[in-house]
Amino acid sequence: MRLSQSFQASLRVLVLGAFCHACSTQRGPSEVTCALPPTAAPSHDSVNTADFRLTATVQELMDAELDPAADFLWDSVASISRYDGIEERRPRSEADWQEVRRHALRLLEATNLLVIPGRPVSRAYLPGSADGDLDSDAIAAKIKDNRAAFVAFAHGVHAAGTQLLDAIDARDADALFDRGSLLDQACENCHLTFWFPKRPAPEL
Repeated sequence: MRLSQSFQASLRVLVLGAFCHACSTQRGPSEVTCALPPTAAPSHDSVNTADFRLTATVQELMDAELDPAADFLWDSVASISRYDGIEERRPRSEADWQEVRRHALRLLEATNLLVIPGRPVSRAYLPGSADGDLDSDAIAAKIKDNRAAFVAFAHGVHAAGTQLLDAIDARDADALFDRGSLLDQACENCHLTFWFPKRPAPEL
């Protein structure tokens, strides 16, 4: 299932989410796994940081690139209940598919931007936005102490996004819908490690 409205709101205040928000429609099958790719992340020594000109923080990158792209992909195929019936939303024209593909590419390349060394979490200190959430200083410290895991989670989001891109290129709306849960799980894996490892479980 997609994440709650409170999850989406807090994501825009304090980051490391990705790419997730609430959804009033039903997602596809949820029993999926997002295995992290075996490719090892490059070490700091193998990256020439002088090649990059960092502007956005992780928080700003999430808000401007990753989250909107993921939202668009999730919302591109949906069944929406209205007073006058059910709206079946899906790409239909070639222009529709091209627009969905642009957002998939934005998501995929933003995962690379996310892991460029030296990118700060936020411009100023941000407290945790919910009970159990880490503040921005704690998030930055966790990323520094376990950068390999942070990079691997970003690669996991990329792997999930690639499956959505494959569905888009096949013009398969049903597969695009079903594979949205892969992206959701990949985002959640990172959240649970770096953003809200101590958040209480929601009451049922």
